[in-house]
Amino acid sequence: MLIRKIAAAVFAVLALGGVQAVTAAPATAAPRVLYYDASQAQEFKAVVDQGAQIWNNSVTNVRLLPVTAGRTPNIRIYADNGWPRTYSSSLGNGYWYMGRQAVNQGYNPPRISAHEFGHILGLPDRRTGLCADLMSGSSAPVSCTNANPNATEARTVNNNFAGAAVAVPSQVFAWR
Repeated sequence: MLIRKIAAAVFAVLALGGVQAVTAAPATAAPRVLYYDASQAQEFKAVVDQGAQIWNNSVTNVRLLPVTAGRTPNIRIYADNGWPRTYSSSLGNGYWYMGRQAVNQGYNPPRISAHEFGHILGLPDRRTGLCADLMSGSSAPVSCTNANPNATEARTVNNNFAGAAVAVPSQVFAWR
């Protein structure tokens, strides 16, 4: 207590003399890094990378990076002729399909990619029908090209990856 009073007095004297004391900013935890493997995403590899980048630009507590040699990916992405769907085994882990059926019907590929990554990051489907809601998925109009999470979705993902791991049960999410 005495040390705090002395330190406060020193800072006050320095401030009166026009000297600015610098204090260390509180330490922030490094973001959790999740590695994804898009090697089997076929023609959608660039769209998968775009979906990862959308999340990297939207949140601070988690980073999605392409898997590097010698690492095991947390996330695997495949392409097939069905509907997009995600199989999450736990928060930040699982695999998803970039289904051509949704793309062929006119749904926006970057939106699909960001949406499916959203499931791996712990977000459920929200069938609001609103284009502003990334997790509204196919309930939004086919004309919807918004691939960015809204503030609530981004905040939820940041909260999911803040500190200790949040328990998220394994789940299956289908685009339709």
